[in-house]
Amino acid sequence: MRIAPSIQLTDPERQQLAQWARGRRTPARLVLRAKIALFAAEGHDNQHIAAALATSRQTVGLWRHRFLTQRLAGLAQDAPRGGRPPKPRQALIARILQTTTQVAPPAATHWSTRTLARYLGTNSAFVQRVWIAHGLQPHRVRTFKLSQDPHFQDKLEDVVGLYLHPPEHAVVLCVDEKSQIQALDRTQPGLPLKKGRCGTLTHDYKRHGTTTLFAALNVAEGSVLSTCAPRHRHQEWLKFLRLIDDRVPQDKALHLIADNYATHKHPVVQRCSRATHVCTCTSSRPVVRG
Repeated sequence: MRIAPSIQLTDPERQQLAQWARGRRTPARLVLRAKIALFAAEGHDNQHIAAALATSRQTVGLWRHRFLTQRLAGLAQDAPRGGRPPKPRQALIARILQTTTQVAPPAATHWSTRTLARYLGTNSAFVQRVWIAHGLQPHRVRTFKLSQDPHFQDKLEDVVGLYLHPPEHAVVLCVDEKSQIQALDRTQPGLPLKKGRCGTLTHDYKRHGTTTLFAALNVAEGSVLSTCAPRHRHQEWLKFLRLIDDRVPQDKALHLIADNYATHKHPVVQRCSRATHVCTCTSSRPVVRG
């Protein structure tokens, strides 16, 4: 007569099995497996466990053996099913992937699930499942630009080094400007804020021209030094540089990181008193060091 092997549980295993066995949201199949393991640990045979749980003796023997060989992981996850996936389905998946990545849709910028389903003679839900499984998102586009500068790597390390490890007794400022900012004003003042009503403003506005914002971010402190100017020329840029020069203590070395705008490369700017040399660090970022 065959005797079922005994099961010995550790305290964490017993606690986890008890949690599964009485869990209200635990799947029913996992509840049954946990109860089988608990009954087996108490010394009951397969026939008694099958009668107590209203299942078959073969089922009890299967999960008793699975727990003995794989412990908790063997109960929580089903074993892989045998068989080979049908060839027509795999061929259709391959066509969906090849068409999505290699074929441009007619009279459209990208495929949608419905247009691709009509093109391949399938349904859109299946196309969506294939896209999700393979991480495809044809509706999303991300731009990029590769630098042609042969010294790009060295210059990139120079900029990143300033951000991450600034020199001692130095101030690192990331400087930029935003031009053509519209100065707008509402035609009427907003209604006062009160209970049950949020702030209001009129739908129309009147223009007061444009302005340019110059700003410098102190990387270490997170503070911003800014000013506005009516125009965007090298004269205004120099005025902002002089403002920075006045605000930064003279005993500190000054490092400015600015973009590659023509105003920043003007000959007068290059002769700035505290700027000693200019190093083009990326396709759009030179570094001015002091």
